[in-house]
Amino acid sequence: MPVMPVTYFRLLSCSLSLVLLLSHPVAASASANLKQDPRLIQVVVLNFLHVQSAGLPGQVDITLGALDARVNLPFCAALEPALPPGSRPWGNTTVIVRCSAPNPWTIYVRATVKVIADYVVSTRSLTQGHVIAPADLIIRSGDLAQLPPGIVTDPGQAIGRALTGGLPFGNPVRQDMLRAQAAVIQNQSVKLISSGRGFSVTGEGKALNNAAEGQPVQVRSASGSLVSGIARAGAIVVVSY
Repeated sequence: MPVMPVTYFRLLSCSLSLVLLLSHPVAASASANLKQDPRLIQVVVLNFLHVQSAGLPGQVDITLGALDARVNLPFCAALEPALPPGSRPWGNTTVIVRCSAPNPWTIYVRATVKVIADYVVSTRSLTQGHVIAPADLIIRSGDLAQLPPGIVTDPGQAIGRALTGGLPFGNPVRQDMLRAQAAVIQNQSVKLISSGRGFSVTGEGKALNNAAEGQPVQVRSASGSLVSGIARAGAIVVVSY
């Protein structure tokens, strides 16, 4: 799904406001009195969150909380926005704005960042070990910031994978509840394909461990020797020399 822009009309509106403020007598008066205009703080926070949320899927919508009108801060030539340690740039969040010079101060600005995008839910109750098929899934749209992390946004990320636990009807599918379906199962008879420069030999063997497609697997060959290869769909193990 393509990444959609943060609501540009808000950014454009704030940017235009910034130009007007700098050319308006109010801004000149504010500079003369060495007081910080709170609207400039909001512009800095909005642009900061725009950059922080640029890689999120779907449409991002940012709403800033109002600053206390009683706040009376000294003018700052370089505002420095940052997220508190461990904070995320979506959902209900807070941005720290610091001024280092000439008069140090810090203010906290609350914001709500919504991420409206498609995500995948189950069409029925599914049991542990079930291999997901297209009919098991349906797409919903909503705010990903209100959902658990790791939500699957594309059915292709889940189809053909097995569930590590049960999934009730209508619940979102998460990445951490999926595992690749085993291509080779322990003690299963497998077809060994050994190949190298100028030769290819097939044989039979028994897998000594489970492995998804593309994962390494050890096999006891019919002659009793132990070989290592890569699991492929259909109980095939490829050994390269």
